Amino acid sequence: MLLRLNTADTRPLHEQVAGAVRRAIAEGECAPGDRIPPARDLAQALGVNANTVLRALRALRDEGLLEFRRGRGVTVAGGADGRSELLERVRALVADGARLGYGKAELIEMIRGMP
Repeated sequence: MLLRLNTADTRPLHEQVAGAVRRAIAEGECAPGDRIPPARDLAQALGVNANTVLRALRALRDEGLLEFRRGRGVTVAGGADGRSELLERVRALVADGARLGYGKAELIEMIRGMP
């Protein structure tokens, strides 16, 4: 898995790491069932602290994209590729809505009103 961080990005590092892993899953670089490299290895490759990577991986686990299994490490969850792509689209929608002055609650109401 080849991950890169954008040094010009102003988001917190853990969000950037999570985004890089999401992209890898969405683009098919990591398929459901694939093991994610250990946090220490990812941290060293990205030039960040291992705790930063662990925080990103926990966030992805909470989103349902990764599974933590004792003795087997971290793997990509089944169905994560489609979910990852959808989450990226939702994030883009929320960002576009904020740019246009809409809050999350207003976006939810718009979605509920759709046929």
